[in-house]
Amino acid sequence: MESSVSVSGSLSGVRVIEAGQLLAGPFAATLLGDQGADVIKVEPPGVGDPMRAWGRTDGTSLWWPVVGRNKRSVTLNLREAEGQELFLQLVAEADIVIENFRAGTFERWNLSYEQLKAVNPGIIMVRVSGYGQTGPYANRAGYGSIGEAMGGLRYVLGDADRQPARAGISIGDSLAAMHATVGTLSALQHRNRTGEGQVVDASIYESVLAMMESLVTEWDVAQYQRERTGAILPNVAPSNVYPTKDDQLVLIAANQDTVSARLFALMGKPEWSEPGHPYASHVGRGKAQVELDALISEWTATVMAEELLEMMNDGGVPAGRIYKAADMLEDPHFQARDSIVQVPDQTFGQLRMQNVVPKLSATPGAIRWTGPDLGQHNDEVFGDLLGIPAEQRASLAERGII
Repeated sequence: MESSVSVSGSLSGVRVIEAGQLLAGPFAATLLGDQGADVIKVEPPGVGDPMRAWGRTDGTSLWWPVVGRNKRSVTLNLREAEGQELFLQLVAEADIVIENFRAGTFERWNLSYEQLKAVNPGIIMVRVSGYGQTGPYANRAGYGSIGEAMGGLRYVLGDADRQPARAGISIGDSLAAMHATVGTLSALQHRNRTGEGQVVDASIYESVLAMMESLVTEWDVAQYQRERTGAILPNVAPSNVYPTKDDQLVLIAANQDTVSARLFALMGKPEWSEPGHPYASHVGRGKAQVELDALISEWTATVMAEELLEMMNDGGVPAGRIYKAADMLEDPHFQARDSIVQVPDQTFGQLRMQNVVPKLSATPGAIRWTGPDLGQHNDEVFGDLLGIPAEQRASLAERGII
């Protein structure tokens, strides 16, 4: 629970000041904290990150313990000059600053990169925003959903006969955070070589765009527009969700030639993979996608789900159930790899949540504590790290600065 918990991970010794809110910036800091970084989260006094009120059960957030894990919380009013001065003092003791406000906000708060660099020449400033720090849209408000729309993802999600769907998670924010993390680690390596800090400019729409495979190139060269196709990728077959005798759904992905041949053999149709047969090649299976899926569905509907999964596993064909949380908690593979761990929490006693990813063999990260209370580490950070006396801290708190 407390920051006295021993630190493990490859980023042990790296200090991050996170001045973000909601998910895009904070999740980047979570990823760094999971690998051992000392993350000091700066939040508005009395209010805190809105994520503290999201995902509620009986009035208490179950989202905050996850996104706030491995962070120390301090309160600081960045709209006031005294708060800005204290922030710069934190910057002087840090390696990385993460912010995800609208472009120009930190400049208005007298916290531009140039001002941060003046107190710490090696500082890495990570800026996560909807549209990036430059360009005609830079100053617009931008949420993850808008980035998903403009980055091309929303258009291709869902069924062809309906309006675009969305993923059931904040995927745009999370992708921006992951790209921001890649940029942060790249900038950290550059600084380790040269001593030079820099700005990492991660936009949500470009982070989504980066994941869109060949969508732009296909249009540029062949004027081919990807459309919504539901559970399949056009011309990639067989790869779909198929029914079973006990009314379960099993996803089978056998679109590679050698794998489809193994599937066809299990179905008692080895001739389908013989040279010259329409289903023997990737192109042929793609053209016959609808009829092939129908034939496979007809066969899987005669087999119980567990039996089907065993057949696929024994036959070397990738397959699996579509899991919900309850399935994950019971799965022996999840358990063997500690994919989900139980950690102490000051509100709930114990919580289960996803573990640190990826797993490093020599310097594994860890969940050291869950999301802290608002301002829980004010004395620890402002007192121990910055050396501000108790009387002065009390005065700052009284005036709403911390």
